[in-house]
Amino acid sequence: MTELSKRAQTSRIERIARVRERMEVLGVDVLLLSLGADLPWLTGYLAMPLERLTMLVLPVRGDPVLVVPALEAARVAIAEDVFAVHPWSDTENPVAIVASIVAARAERNGGANRLRVAISDRTWATSVLALQSEIPRAEWIPGSTVTSSIRAVKDSFELEALRAASGAADRVAAMLQRGDIPLIGRREADVSNDISTLLLAEGHERVNFAIVGSGPNAASPHHEPGSRIIGPNETVVCDFGGTLSLDGEVGYCSDITRTVVTGAPSDDIRDCYEVLLASQQTAVASARAGVSAEAVDAAARSIIDDAGYGDLFIHRTGHGIGIEEHEDPYLVAGNDELLRPGHAFSVEPGIYASDRFGMRLEDIVIITEDGNPESLNTVDHALVVVEV
Repeated sequence: MTELSKRAQTSRIERIARVRERMEVLGVDVLLLSLGADLPWLTGYLAMPLERLTMLVLPVRGDPVLVVPALEAARVAIAEDVFAVHPWSDTENPVAIVASIVAARAERNGGANRLRVAISDRTWATSVLALQSEIPRAEWIPGSTVTSSIRAVKDSFELEALRAASGAADRVAAMLQRGDIPLIGRREADVSNDISTLLLAEGHERVNFAIVGSGPNAASPHHEPGSRIIGPNETVVCDFGGTLSLDGEVGYCSDITRTVVTGAPSDDIRDCYEVLLASQQTAVASARAGVSAEAVDAAARSIIDDAGYGDLFIHRTGHGIGIEEHEDPYLVAGNDELLRPGHAFSVEPGIYASDRFGMRLEDIVIITEDGNPESLNTVDHALVVVEV
């Protein structure tokens, strides 16, 4: 095991301890984790989305057990100091196995009359229903109730992984701004493919998305790159990211947006972009420990509102990021959660003029130990002209 893997393993042990503290506070007897990010976050094992059940049984006290299909067991890295592995064959009932482990742990913990069970939000509905039938004396709550607030605060290993992923995405964005990726006269889909290829070349294991929206398509925040030919003198929104792993460990996500223009920008585009840049920079500067998530959203929105473009900013200012592209904390009105050191999130205001043009500017930002914001993306924030 490398030093990096040892650090990751230590982090997972510490995460389990923090999760158990949270379970005690919430009165949760057992946490059941299947598909989704919570499982690899605690175990280092990324389960395939199969119909065969994989589930970590984590009691508030006692040894965790990973119930896994026998044909997948070889993919589980041995981690005896973190959890035991219970492979099951195709002739066995994995739901019954999980239920028996839950019952055994409950008996050791005093045999509560009614268990409080937290189950991962992404578990297949068929598995949830079967487990509820097998464990009838239970109250069921979403697993995120236990894990989300803890997972949102990244440890040193996670921050290192996020820095590496953001650095790789920055290098691709720099190529875009230098004109290394031709735009004019090419289909959006072809440019998206180029960006995807470069993300992989820069170290990502997989590409999660590579949005390319040009001209009027740039006004659709989640535009699917298609057959439209990119023309001169129009904005091109490029929003892309992937998953990057350090030394074979669980991967962490990148996410960056840069808007370029294919020729001299019109006065409208130039004026809008000046507002967008001010909004993004103001929001980043406001994102400090002790400030609420909704206050950062308000900081970004106030600049755009004051300039008269408020109706054209049609989404939240940002989302958390980690193993998943979107996770807590969300920078949106109504979220009064206070930012803390270790929080990692996007700051990405946008202005979208329907059927004309659109623009977005996005960095991944972390709250450092001293409570200040640090942008992990440092590639040029200006409206770069790309005339190729």
